[in-house]
Amino acid sequence: MSNILNEISQNLQQGRAKAVKELVEKAVGEGIDAKTILEQGLIAGMSVIGEKFKNNEVYVPQVLIAARAMKAGTEVLQPLLASSGVKAKGKVVIGTVRGDLHDIGKNLVKMMMEGKGLEVIDLGVDVPAEKFVEKAIEEKADIVACSALLTTTMTEIGTVVDAIVRAGIRDEVTIMIGGAPVTDSFCKQIGADIYTPDAASAAEAAVKAIS
Repeated sequence: MSNILNEISQNLQQGRAKAVKELVEKAVGEGIDAKTILEQGLIAGMSVIGEKFKNNEVYVPQVLIAARAMKAGTEVLQPLLASSGVKAKGKVVIGTVRGDLHDIGKNLVKMMMEGKGLEVIDLGVDVPAEKFVEKAIEEKADIVACSALLTTTMTEIGTVVDAIVRAGIRDEVTIMIGGAPVTDSFCKQIGADIYTPDAASAAEAAVKAIS
């Protein structure tokens, strides 16, 4: 069994979406349960990519194609996971703050988080503070993750934190922030919870915060 799971992981790391899909289907056919395939095949492979990305051994394009391969595999598993009642490890609402149109960093964080088995609701770019709050309440999110890539839009993260406090859900969500100009001291200053410098660390911190 571990052989086919290893093959799924290897092919995912190489970004071979078609092979991953076929191997996942084959593993299902062999009677391996969906949760095992997800965790020991797909998530295991994506974790390797995350680690390599953090150490600059692979770059954004490789992460993107690995994430695409992961998606091909999870699409096969989705109905099986749902019917066996396997829940995502937690729920994250993510977006780039108002006035900021950058999304590559946010998309990487989203992929890495999904690669760790979290459910991610992506609000896109130029997201007003109210939208973060509204979605967090509606989805009963565990984490609100805000990205800002400009020094001029960075202060908008503070606005999101204030809106979360005003909405009375501050104790229910962990606020994660990131982006080029963002620092740990800025995170403390505005009252957010977690700052991470890169996508792989963000995903690890998110899993830790939820557990």
